[in-house]
Amino acid sequence: MGEPAEVVVGIDVAKAQLDVAVRPGGEQRRYTNDAEGIAELVTRLRVLGPWLIVVEATGGYEAPFVAEVGLAGLPIAVVNPRQVREFARASGQLAKTDRLDAQVLAHFAEALRPVPRPLPDAQTQELAALVERRRQVVAMRTAEQHRLGAARVPRVHAHIQAHLAWLETELAEGDKELHRLLRASPLWRERDNLLRGVPGIGPVLSLTLVADLPELGRLSHGQIAALVGGAPRNRDSGTQRGRRTVWGGRAALRTVLYMGTLRATRCNPVIRSFYDRLLAAGKAKKVALVACRHKLLTILNAMLKHQTPWQAQAT
Repeated sequence: MGEPAEVVVGIDVAKAQLDVAVRPGGEQRRYTNDAEGIAELVTRLRVLGPWLIVVEATGGYEAPFVAEVGLAGLPIAVVNPRQVREFARASGQLAKTDRLDAQVLAHFAEALRPVPRPLPDAQTQELAALVERRRQVVAMRTAEQHRLGAARVPRVHAHIQAHLAWLETELAEGDKELHRLLRASPLWRERDNLLRGVPGIGPVLSLTLVADLPELGRLSHGQIAALVGGAPRNRDSGTQRGRRTVWGGRAALRTVLYMGTLRATRCNPVIRSFYDRLLAAGKAKKVALVACRHKLLTILNAMLKHQTPWQAQAT
């Protein structure tokens, strides 16, 4: 007889319930998504001893369960819902219920074996939440600045100006809190110091990388590029060669990294030289910038992996 198959568990998370599917064996159960139900499920998972547990990112409903699984030392991967739906369609599973979704997640875990990644600790989650809030405030400020230019009624103009003043204060206070939180952690402080030593990496990009890409320096350059979504993807079929596009990954992080790359093409000798070579070879500016972003990310990943300052990296 062969070796017993590794146990994997798929869990569909809803606001009120957790639907569980186990492979192999086909066990299915439903638990309440509250402290009591989560404790009962974690106890059952300890008995099963799965190789991997997979849940979808559901906007926060999964967080209490994932935290308890992490505390229990069980391997869990939180995956992109779009990947799971594409996998379901490719598998011929077109119907959708909570129980069926749990089965699909278990099949996804068994077939694709995503890398288990623990939930960030509370401090990291707080930093990421504050960075996200900063993005929201900046977006609101930009929108109000556009409205101010179009406002023709004095009272409306005054209201917008007052809101802009409040947003500026909110942004300044938020930046102080982020700086305090960042400098309070020796690990984050060390990572920030390394990143800020790279020409083109300013405080906002460094903070965003620390908060939104904690895997930087811990994975291969290919895995990091896939997480960010920074590598162009082929769209070829037969003899046709489609235009390469970048999609998926962490879009907000990718946008900030793109702006940092734009600065690096002006002040970073390594990136500027690479950018100039691509333009001389006939590449479009946007294509060259995407390639430079990928190169910059690869350099940053290597620096943090080996704890190497920029000067040593550049030489």
